[in-house]
Amino acid sequence: MGKRPFLGSLGLTCGAGLLAGAYAWQIEPHWVDWVHRSLPLEGLPESIVGERMVQLSDLHVGPQVKTSYLLSVLQKVARIRPRWVLLTGDFVTYDGPWVLEELDRLLGMVSPLGVSVFACLGNHDYGEKWSQTKVADTVSSILARHGIQVLRNESVISSGLQLIGLEDYWGPGFDAKVALNDRDPTLPGVCLCHNPDGVDETAFEAFEGWVFSGHTHGGQCRPPFLPPPILPVKNRQYVAGEVSLGPKRRLYINRGLGHLIQARFNARPEVTVWNLMRASGR
Repeated sequence: MGKRPFLGSLGLTCGAGLLAGAYAWQIEPHWVDWVHRSLPLEGLPESIVGERMVQLSDLHVGPQVKTSYLLSVLQKVARIRPRWVLLTGDFVTYDGPWVLEELDRLLGMVSPLGVSVFACLGNHDYGEKWSQTKVADTVSSILARHGIQVLRNESVISSGLQLIGLEDYWGPGFDAKVALNDRDPTLPGVCLCHNPDGVDETAFEAFEGWVFSGHTHGGQCRPPFLPPPILPVKNRQYVAGEVSLGPKRRLYINRGLGHLIQARFNARPEVTVWNLMRASGR
């Protein structure tokens, strides 16, 4: 190859790389994918068939995520007035008390998010080394102040749905057995478990229903047609979207809204809007 064609090819390659980098840095991290799906549940009461449920995850309020971006998304969620909003953890990237104050300020501008709002905590909500229970307690208190009930190895019944929330899998209080102990198999169930690895615990073997998770950011930067090079889970099939766990058990992994580093590629941030329906045969 001559000098000029070589330099031309090099220039095109460099230009394409710069464009891809700019896209991954400035466009995709804030290009939210509003995913609309049906949520089939056995034993769903007729009174809530057709109701909407929104899943949000991984806001990561803190030094890397723009509050204005999160505010615009949460305001859109509030405007559609879903019957339930379920948040699956990592509300903050803890970097000192100011992050908690920013979370409080953000939620104060969008309350209420929905008619009924429930949450579980993620590993980053426990601060440094996922071990600062005081940080997690403060996050929970802030959420409660804005009408968000945090489920910490416990369950509630809301309009005929049983909603179960677990402590974070990497945190100090995870106990799936305690959380699922009061599960009523006659009620349609949705379990909130931030880290999808938690569903591989033996306590989940008898669970029937859906498990909502986050944590992975969908791999955050995924080469086309290849698995993500970095994935913070043991079970490598837990990347994003729906995963079958058995005949009557499904996992859904939301790609989250925020990030630890402002870069996404082939893994857009996600808001999941669910339409409740009866599972076939019931």
